[in-house]
Amino acid sequence: MARSGIPTAERIIAAANKLFYNDGIRSVSVDAVAAKVGVTKRTLYYHFKSKDDLVAAYLAGRDQPNLALFRQWFDAAAGGLPAKVEAIFRNLARSARHPKWKGCGFLRTSAELANMPGHPAIRIGAAHKKKFEEWLREVFAAEGIADPLQLARQILLLLDGSFAVVLLHRDASYMETAGEAAHQLIEAALPRHRRSRRVVRGA
Repeated sequence: MARSGIPTAERIIAAANKLFYNDGIRSVSVDAVAAKVGVTKRTLYYHFKSKDDLVAAYLAGRDQPNLALFRQWFDAAAGGLPAKVEAIFRNLARSARHPKWKGCGFLRTSAELANMPGHPAIRIGAAHKKKFEEWLREVFAAEGIADPLQLARQILLLLDGSFAVVLLHRDASYMETAGEAAHQLIEAALPRHRRSRRVVRGA
């Protein structure tokens, strides 16, 4: 236990989270993480057997907070289901406009470890994406959508695709465009009696 009252392992993960997300996992050494925490490398290895274990812990620590944030944005949004899902994209676009935004940590890690499919961090990242997909599937099923899994996967593809394009162009409007596409897909998939009522001009 550190003098701050925060367990040493938690402090190590917090430091790794900042360094790995900002600079990438390959460019950040175990020494750099230990130095940021103010512990010896021996202490770090006491809590984490290897850098691979630390990378896995870094992603595992992002899993539930990220999912909870998506649900929070969804629940707080006004309007029906299409608007609520679109709100996730709009909020991500706002985050992407911050100068320290570096994209999706799960996708960036998977890209860095593309030649290591058995890496524990890859499994954690894949599980994270599956959890988001399953959450959407449950939401869509509750709304009576005929094929909720297919729609959930379409929305996930829009989300992850927008992560990649926004990171490439540094233009968060792509995230908003993906949100509009998600809105249209969900609106079209809803049972007719649950679709948003639109005012027809000239009526």
